[in-house]
Amino acid sequence: MNQHPVWPFVDEHQARFHALSDAVWAVPETCYAEHKSVALHIAELEHQGFAVTRNVADIPTAVMGEWGEGGPVIAFLGEYDALAGLSQAADIAEPEPLHEGANGHGCGHNMLGSAAMLAATAVRDWLRTTGTKGRVRYYGCPAEEGGSAKTFMVKAGAFADVDIAITWHPSSIAQVMRSSSLAAARVDFTFKGRASHAAASPHLGRSALDGVELMNVGVNYLREHMSDQARIHYAYLDAGGISPNVVQASAKVRYVVREPRTGEMMTLIERVKKVAEGAALMSETSVEAKLVSVASELVPNDPLIEAMQKNLDRLGPPPFSADDQAYAARMQATMTEGDIAASYAMAGLRMSQDKVLADFAVPATTPVVDMSGSTDVGDVSWVVPTVQMWGANYAIGTPFHSWQMVAQGKSQTALKGMTHAAQVMAATGVDVILDADLRSRAKADLAARVGSKGYVCPLPDGAKPPVEEMSGK
Repeated sequence: MNQHPVWPFVDEHQARFHALSDAVWAVPETCYAEHKSVALHIAELEHQGFAVTRNVADIPTAVMGEWGEGGPVIAFLGEYDALAGLSQAADIAEPEPLHEGANGHGCGHNMLGSAAMLAATAVRDWLRTTGTKGRVRYYGCPAEEGGSAKTFMVKAGAFADVDIAITWHPSSIAQVMRSSSLAAARVDFTFKGRASHAAASPHLGRSALDGVELMNVGVNYLREHMSDQARIHYAYLDAGGISPNVVQASAKVRYVVREPRTGEMMTLIERVKKVAEGAALMSETSVEAKLVSVASELVPNDPLIEAMQKNLDRLGPPPFSADDQAYAARMQATMTEGDIAASYAMAGLRMSQDKVLADFAVPATTPVVDMSGSTDVGDVSWVVPTVQMWGANYAIGTPFHSWQMVAQGKSQTALKGMTHAAQVMAATGVDVILDADLRSRAKADLAARVGSKGYVCPLPDGAKPPVEEMSGK
């Protein structure tokens, strides 16, 4: 392996950031409520000597750390939010919640932020050692899972002077991301009716819950008449109370609407709103729709993808041991053949049943597979040339948002993959700082992709981060 000059700095600091990842894993907090998690990140930024800016974009759990002066500004994007209902004991190959119904890091964001800060710290050391001009930043971005904090941060101008943005996401197979994602929005529909005794005077009541249920039926019929790539999901936030003998006067449902392009998504939202209005008409209730959060689709960047791919090829896969293989085999035994096939399909690869860990890195010649999920990194990628990778952290087949992902979140296997991702990101950051032509080509690529219209923020004017709506405050 041809050693990159920044990699020794990653190795030097990895133990501290493994500890940070484990500490965040132990205090799983959801969308906009990541107060303990951001405090851990702030403490580490201060320990490392970064200048810290709190409450970025007026978001209490967003932070930015910066080191350096002059030269290009390179940003590493981190996250640390968890998911509700995924509490799970570490390293146990069966469902075993630590606390029934509590949160858990079922998407690996405990590692995501820690590796991004590790990469930023390594680049800081390289800048300081070499005397190179440049500024390195770590952005601690909350609420990726549904709150789209980065969209609000972009709208507030938090990335206005950034030259290049770099990030990653934990997964099963190491690969540079080369595809776009689905644009996504969360919309709350609140129905209001009239309470009444459900037995004595049901004719006087108007059920808000009926409105929600009729809406859900209508949206299910809408599914036949939307694009194959579109996705719609919903969850009840308020079903009207626990008394069935009272006609429910209020009910609330949250919808997620996804489409490959932001404009298409906004059009589909309007169709969903019409269904809600029809449901209100049928139930003789009223309905109010509120856009809670929105994330644009990702804009890939070919020059940065090529630069990151070179570093991934140069580094090779994580150095997994026989013990790591045995650990992953135990975890993979809890997964279905469909889970395993899905991991390979997401990477554009054919399924190989004899692999429990990805002891390989995906080459650039592999077919590009469109991402079926969504991320608020998309909005950053519209205003800053952005590149990211998938990490090799979990047994192949580990489903996202699952207890298996939480269980593996503190394992040596996961942490090796975390360091591996930090090495690729840090090397790409140094290469971007040293190569002005690469930065220029990356900016030209972005300009060509977004066109003359550029970025149009999908948030309405005056929109505020949904801290209360999403964190339960």
